[in-house]
Amino acid sequence: MPAESRQLKLNLFIYPGGHHEAGWRYKDSAPERMLDIAYYQELAKKAEASKFDALFFADGPALADNIRYASRFRLEPLTWISALAAVTQRIGFIATASTTYNEPYNLARLFASVDHLSGGRAGWNIVTTGDASAALNFGFDRHPTHADRYERAGEFVDVVTKLWDSWEDDALVSDRDSGIFADTDKIHSINHIGKYHRVKGPLTLPRSPQGRPVYVQAGSSEDGRSFASRYAEAIFTAHQTLGNAQEFYADIKARVKSVGRNPDHVKVLPGISPFIGSTEAEARALHDEFNELTQPEYSLHQLRRIVDADLSGYDLDGPFPRELIRVEGERGASSRFHVVLDIIERENPTIRQLLHRLAGARGHWVQAGTPEQIADKIQEWFDNGAADGFNIMPPYLQGGFDIFAEEVVPILRRRGLFRHDYDGATLRDHFGLPRPQNTFSGLQRATA
Repeated sequence: MPAESRQLKLNLFIYPGGHHEAGWRYKDSAPERMLDIAYYQELAKKAEASKFDALFFADGPALADNIRYASRFRLEPLTWISALAAVTQRIGFIATASTTYNEPYNLARLFASVDHLSGGRAGWNIVTTGDASAALNFGFDRHPTHADRYERAGEFVDVVTKLWDSWEDDALVSDRDSGIFADTDKIHSINHIGKYHRVKGPLTLPRSPQGRPVYVQAGSSEDGRSFASRYAEAIFTAHQTLGNAQEFYADIKARVKSVGRNPDHVKVLPGISPFIGSTEAEARALHDEFNELTQPEYSLHQLRRIVDADLSGYDLDGPFPRELIRVEGERGASSRFHVVLDIIERENPTIRQLLHRLAGARGHWVQAGTPEQIADKIQEWFDNGAADGFNIMPPYLQGGFDIFAEEVVPILRRRGLFRHDYDGATLRDHFGLPRPQNTFSGLQRATA
């Protein structure tokens, strides 16, 4: 596709109950279907019919201790992808998996299998896991520090990459006449010995259709930006203002270029959670209706997890006590912490106003407006160096996605900003990413 026809990349980010923390309580939601695979298959088919690039699925290796008030349990994403790939043909799937609480060999096998079985539609959202409670589920006494998690992540991705390359592209021969099934000279042990991992290899199956799944990353801290510049091919990020989004976009593209990579091969995809009405007043009333369904105890707990401040004894309609916030240590390294801090310092909200600001999408960009206004905002960020596309985060499902697909997507198409049909078959095709060269290709063969 020529450069002058640059188009939006759009993913549907699925949270089982919707992205507003009270979305599961909304009258048109379907919480009783959140463990029904047909529910997700329907969403996948709808997103594919709208020609979305991918479905994005979050995960975490610990049950949130606020499950009393919100639909925050987790289905295992790779199992989920397999079921959705079976009923779709083109749409991609991005699954979250932790480098802190997995082993490279197992994860490489799982993702390679899904990429094969889906025909090259898999992406890996690489996370280091911020929830300290996960450690006790894996036999660890403590959760690693932010810096240690990112150091381990770098080695982890290097190992997985080598494993996915351990079969060269033409290693699988399947020659009936000669009886040769695979060219063993083109299947390589990786013999990795590092600080965190020892892995011999090779992987148990050939290189996948995309060469390897697309690398996606969701951290915006300093460590996260550095990691993304080395590895990420798409970045999921949270911003509240055009200016902040532009700063992040420019910084990421510059960092990618500085390490010798092509900035066009790294897609920056902020989250947007749209409340859509036939008028702006109707959209704002819908947003207010959702906020009235929130549980303050849950909202305060969520805020405490982000900023480490207990506000349970404060008047919710009083000013936010800024003096309680400390920018230091592990908390200060969190990108989501700084998103919340920016809201506090820029808007000077009451506690209740801040809770409602965060209820919509946990610090992601929430917009209420008509379909035309939502399209205008998307285009403004896309045209002004803030985004290559968006992760669409409906406040509830399935209707919250339906109205976006039916009302906003056609506007984006009329403006020439989004595809009418798929041009390729793989997630790399959709994102306009090259198939990576195999790191073992062209190596001198050992002589017998």
